[in-house]
Amino acid sequence: MTVTIRDVARLAGVSVATVSRVLNASAPVRDETRTRVLQVAKELRFAPNSAARSLSRQRAGALGVILPDLYGEFFSELLRGIDQEAQRAHHSLLVSSSHHDSRGIGAAVRAMRGRVDGLMVMAPDVSGPSLAEVLPHGVPTVLLNGPEVDADVYEITVDNFGGARDMTRHLIAVGHERIAFIAGAERNHEASERERGYLAALHEAGRGAEPSLNVRGDFTEDGGWRGAIALLALADRPSVIFAANDAMAVGALSALREAGLSVPDDVAVVGFDDIPIARFLNPPLTSVRVGIAALGERAASVLLAALAERSPPGRPPRRAVFPAELVSRDSCGATAGPPRHPARRRARSERALSNPS
Repeated sequence: MTVTIRDVARLAGVSVATVSRVLNASAPVRDETRTRVLQVAKELRFAPNSAARSLSRQRAGALGVILPDLYGEFFSELLRGIDQEAQRAHHSLLVSSSHHDSRGIGAAVRAMRGRVDGLMVMAPDVSGPSLAEVLPHGVPTVLLNGPEVDADVYEITVDNFGGARDMTRHLIAVGHERIAFIAGAERNHEASERERGYLAALHEAGRGAEPSLNVRGDFTEDGGWRGAIALLALADRPSVIFAANDAMAVGALSALREAGLSVPDDVAVVGFDDIPIARFLNPPLTSVRVGIAALGERAASVLLAALAERSPPGRPPRRAVFPAELVSRDSCGATAGPPRHPARRRARSERALSNPS
């Protein structure tokens, strides 16, 4: 039986006009009323044609991109990949930052209404239920690097757990005894998965997790600098610092230079993401390659394929895992020779990457 706007209005205890205002963001509605209407619409899986076209009543020729932040090399590379794929399909981009908040996502969705054909949303700092509440009903949407969401969307996530586990296995294999970790931001899905991979590798090697070697960062250069300073203050400093992203690794390198320490001779440093500048640092940074631009291209390709169906996916949510690959360079002190740990590692030197056989 088809659910109508009248059904939503009746169960929410409001008028049809109020439901329309909530779904179309066409006029102010009290927060409690808006929440109640959206909850009823979600429970009834209400997505009439008008709502399905709410972001694109006609083909707009543009795709919406909502990211937690617009600063840094990771996001610029991601946008480059999205834009390349969109341009091939003759689409432009509308880009907004959510400032790591579900309300920011909701505001961006409302601002893009009628201007884009579909959405790509990266929200690792937002919980699945909160994200589901602000996503538009019936609009083709691709989620990147976030928690699983109970909504009819496509999901693409990087293998953060596997990448961090492989990096830690590699560091153990090349002889590091005290492996410190600068974790990412709290309540961040990517950060928790990378920390989980680090801890899993220590556990499988029979090593206990030493709390003093696991410090909190925030995915920024400053956060990496502060984390490294805290680790260097330990009576028994680490032999290597594993930063949960390359931006924090850059900050850690700066802190070590300021302390007069040599990398990797005194303390080694590794990161995650393999941003383009990583191989040009001094020393070149060992990292976990995500293929950031390729991730953006994949997200845009999935969204464009959904648009070609001329309707929302209409099938159970699909969640694809994007591979991560360890790339060994000078900063970990172990570029020579094959890795000694056999477990599913794709480590290879930058030389091998530059000159494939």
